[in-house]
Amino acid sequence: MVSVRSDRPRPYRARGKALLAAAVLLAMAAAGCGGSGGERPAAGAPGVTEAPCPKPVNKGHGCIYLGIISDFSSTFKILGVPVTQAQQAFWDRVNRQGGIGGYDVDARTYVRDNGYDPGRHRRAYLEMKGKVLALAQSLGSPTTEAILADLRSSRTIAVPGSYPSKWEFEEVVLEAGASYCFEAMNAIDYAADNLEAESAMAIYFPGDYGEDAAAGAKAAAANRGIPYSQVPTLQGAEAQGTAVKAVLEHEPDVVLLTTGPAEAAAIVTGAVEGGFEGRFMGSNPTWGKGMLESPSFPVMKERFWYVAPWKPYASDSPGHTAMRQALAETFGRVDPDNAYASGWITSYALKAVLEEAAKNDDLTRQGVYEALGEITRVDYEGMLPAYAGDFSGTPDTAAYRESVVARPDERQFTGMRVITDFFAGRTAKGHRLRVPCYNPR
Repeated sequence: MVSVRSDRPRPYRARGKALLAAAVLLAMAAAGCGGSGGERPAAGAPGVTEAPCPKPVNKGHGCIYLGIISDFSSTFKILGVPVTQAQQAFWDRVNRQGGIGGYDVDARTYVRDNGYDPGRHRRAYLEMKGKVLALAQSLGSPTTEAILADLRSSRTIAVPGSYPSKWEFEEVVLEAGASYCFEAMNAIDYAADNLEAESAMAIYFPGDYGEDAAAGAKAAAANRGIPYSQVPTLQGAEAQGTAVKAVLEHEPDVVLLTTGPAEAAAIVTGAVEGGFEGRFMGSNPTWGKGMLESPSFPVMKERFWYVAPWKPYASDSPGHTAMRQALAETFGRVDPDNAYASGWITSYALKAVLEEAAKNDDLTRQGVYEALGEITRVDYEGMLPAYAGDFSGTPDTAAYRESVVARPDERQFTGMRVITDFFAGRTAKGHRLRVPCYNPR
């Protein structure tokens, strides 16, 4: 029987969000640390040492080591590299601001490439598990599943690079933002309220990403009382003929796409060229900056809406500004990319948990695990509402449900302009999350 969160509140943790080459990321050493005044918690736990970090920032500080297992060489390297850079810049800034409890934070020594392979991910984790306090990144849902049993037994907290609703039920997975499921609910509700949609379809990749979103879309359509259909699809722009045919046959008012950018562009373009007059909404991973240069951009600009867990890279908030400044300090000039925002935002909650554990004088895995359940708000510096960082309740009460909506705009750095600020539609607001929206187990 797996160890997951129940609907009963617990006294501790109740849930658990210029571009350098991947080879450079793997080779870089730690870039500094800092701390607060007074006595610091005793070292000795895995990943916590009295000795300074390899490249200390603050004199006299020990070192907290965080692991990163990402994709620098395969399917999701376009995300893995900027997400990792943003997280490293985040912890560099923490160090410059004084570190945590008399310790610097190292997010460079234990950085490994999983090649988006679960077996390789597990081997990387086993190699570093006795040397890190927590995982600042575990990119991918199937890859994180490969180490989940060990994370549970060792009570090692991991920040995922994926957003299925099942992470709400895992006590050792520290997610951020709305899940794919709530994102899809908000997409359908938005289309019904603002685009006069009276029928809906979901086209999606099989697996946690696509099926979690499809479940949310189905729930929203049922809540609105509108006809709904769904079509699984394969990866690859050239493989979208069946999906396009389904759109043209069913003629829904809105189609939710939970694919990659290439597949989304192929479906939108193919359907519109075939005479489809409806609208498309895309889950967060359906947009990439490269689409600005795509022949499909004019059609996407006219027919495509984008639903995301947070605002783009160039947005105006204290957190976005701090992120851009920190990236420049650590890596020099970088090409604007929304993946940087993802890496940066997902680090805030881990920082809050480590600070709480240090305040409790217990920078151990058990101490970090217990500190997590004490967190009711996280200062995301305006990138997310503070209440998005409530980790003290059940999956249902603690789950964050809000999204933003954006439209393609070539005048924006990453090609997306936010048109609707954080909101939760009526389906997401009323949904009781007693089980994951999609869970094949």
